[in-house]
Amino acid sequence: MNAKTKAEPGLMNTYKRYPLALRSGSGCEVNDADGRTYLDLIGGIACCPLGHSHPAFVKAVQGHAAGLTNVSNLFQAEDAERLAATLGRLGGMDKAFFSNSGTEANESALKLAIAESGKRRFIACHHAFHGRTLGSLSATADAKYRKEFEPLALPVDFIPFNDTDALRKAILPETAAFIVEPIQGEAGVIVPSADYLNEVREVCDEKGILLILDEVQTGNGRTGTFFEYLAHHGRPDIVTTAKGLANGLPIGATLARGLDFKPGQHASTFGGNAFVTGIAHAVVDAIVNEGMMRNAKTRGNQLMDGIRRLQKSEVADVRGKGLMIGIELKKDAEIVRKGLQEAGILVSVVHGKTLRLLPPLTLSALQVNRFIDAFDKVVS
Repeated sequence: MNAKTKAEPGLMNTYKRYPLALRSGSGCEVNDADGRTYLDLIGGIACCPLGHSHPAFVKAVQGHAAGLTNVSNLFQAEDAERLAATLGRLGGMDKAFFSNSGTEANESALKLAIAESGKRRFIACHHAFHGRTLGSLSATADAKYRKEFEPLALPVDFIPFNDTDALRKAILPETAAFIVEPIQGEAGVIVPSADYLNEVREVCDEKGILLILDEVQTGNGRTGTFFEYLAHHGRPDIVTTAKGLANGLPIGATLARGLDFKPGQHASTFGGNAFVTGIAHAVVDAIVNEGMMRNAKTRGNQLMDGIRRLQKSEVADVRGKGLMIGIELKKDAEIVRKGLQEAGILVSVVHGKTLRLLPPLTLSALQVNRFIDAFDKVVS
């Protein structure tokens, strides 16, 4: 622990911050105010797929900072258009709207579904997390996030995750869309059955509702394909992403297939600005061209296999895909998180008993082994 551990008193009390102030970083490692180095397996909560100070990211930031940052959406947006074309090509989509975060991307998706269908009711899953603004919060299931803000903006019916029979039964004449995460992140990295997304697509087609996939956390190469749905046959009508798209800078993207807003139906002052979309394009290029998705698969399998081979009685489950991994323990995971931090490894905790790992996609085999060795000693 270093000397400066607390947030400034002027910050609103919205986060329970770990007692650690980080100052610099390179690759998958970060340094605190006292110069101690840590292996960063949080990655800004999936926001830094390239890691810290990646040369392509630094070059893009410097180049765009010396040019235009935001000239408003009153003019042609060449950087945004280029990013939209690249994401459309990678994901099989044909339109994009850029905002500033994942929750905004999901707000845009919900509005687009209403504009397209003329309906206002939605279906989401128990334990889903889609954001904290009033629209996206409507589709976020956990009572601790939503209860004091009810009634919320939209009517949403909640069903079990990984249950297409429940989806079919929940669809009403006034249902606009089903919004779902391909892998539930905040719920503890819950991976559905292999055919789930394909079956969901079939049910949505059968019942005539739209399918929105929230790939805010799974997108941008995290699971080994640029979007998780690309590993399946079904395609969404709308997909959202954010987090790692600009390697930690604020951006959200709502991509659609055969759908579009009309002028005036939606907007964002900062969304799609030249600075962040130009950097995002450099980030996407690096993810695709530097083999990061392949590395995510390889290192993710190495990590999960390594933890399983330890055969620790304290480990209830190891699950995930690519470099989106949950290690569920039989005891309070915060104790293990603190022990790992003392050993120079940074991880986060979700749902009390699950360690969540969302490291940069540049993670090396040696760094995976470093984590496995530290985990073995801390749990023991």
